[in-house]
Amino acid sequence: MAKRSKAVRPAKKTSTGAASADDTTITALKLPPAPLSPGMAAYFAKCEEKLGFVPNVLKAYAFDMTKLGAFAAMYNDLMLAPSGLSKLEREMIAVAVSSHNRCYYCLVAHGAAVRQLSGDPPLGELMAMNYRAARLSKRQRAMLDFAVKLTAEPWLIEEDDRATLRRSGFSERDVWDIAAVAGFFNMTNRVASATDMRPNSVYHRQAR
Repeated sequence: MAKRSKAVRPAKKTSTGAASADDTTITALKLPPAPLSPGMAAYFAKCEEKLGFVPNVLKAYAFDMTKLGAFAAMYNDLMLAPSGLSKLEREMIAVAVSSHNRCYYCLVAHGAAVRQLSGDPPLGELMAMNYRAARLSKRQRAMLDFAVKLTAEPWLIEEDDRATLRRSGFSERDVWDIAAVAGFFNMTNRVASATDMRPNSVYHRQAR
């Protein structure tokens, strides 16, 4: 799911071991890919140019161009468009939510993104294992506490939870963005788990 810059473009290698089949058997569902629309063909080509590969989540959605286009548009808007949340903060939300949901795909892909964007490989591991063990700022801790509470017990979210975010320096729009990113990854986690979606093996080696 996560985009990478040319500076961290991974070398193409053949994976061996536990993840060796993840680049060939992407999901447990036998859904034949549809012909790529011109827009999606250009998008896939851009992924190849910038990342060196097409993220498997895009291939998984490629059986239906409408669903693929909607997924890509929502992802790009939430994770890459201007926001009061940094790209790293949005990736941290993705990993903290995915850790609670134990989503293999998103933990691997977005854990790699946290390692790359932070320049701190252990931070990516801490986000995946238990963000509470990381030495986070007050802002980051409040953001992740809110995102994980929204994931685990959304019916318990109250004004006090939003007020805590405001006191930690988040604007009204930032609160919306935290909720939207957390909500998006709860959806993608469930689809990925339901279909046994597998991440590109190259993610395992990035930014180690």
